[in-house]
Amino acid sequence: MLKIIIIVAIALIAIYAVSAKSDMKLKVGDKAPDFTLQDAFGKSYTLSDYKGKSPVIVYFYPKASTPGCTKEACGIRDDWSKFKENNIPVLGISVDDKPAIKKFVDDYKLNFPLLSDADKKVSKEYDVVGILGFDKRVTFIVDKNSKIADIIEVKDIANHSKMVLDKALTLK
Repeated sequence: MLKIIIIVAIALIAIYAVSAKSDMKLKVGDKAPDFTLQDAFGKSYTLSDYKGKSPVIVYFYPKASTPGCTKEACGIRDDWSKFKENNIPVLGISVDDKPAIKKFVDDYKLNFPLLSDADKKVSKEYDVVGILGFDKRVTFIVDKNSKIADIIEVKDIANHSKMVLDKALTLK
């Protein structure tokens, strides 16, 4: 029985890994789909509000409070002063509901907006919903003109924050 469980688990992980490498519909240079989503506290964030002001980091993550997502979010939390001093907003998005995101924010003292896309509408527009229904770990850097400047399928979670900050700074 244990062998079957292990085989099924490995198969599910393999399916998810393959789905994360899909050809994305959105490309660098495309207009970033606009959205309005709420954070865990009910505050709304609209991507187009940043047009003409600054580049924006829009990062999708699979599941609040999981090890990889925690490491990624804590990296941004720890570098938040650098994002703030350079006026570069970061919007984290997952298909988690608001209570799950609130717990994540509270547990790890996250200091930037994490938005709930529980109906998966925005995640589908950005083509980041994986085969298991969770978002893939993908970051979009949106320039001041609301165009996609870069799309990063995140592999190096530990250095994600520094990498996206450095790329966004080139757009200032």
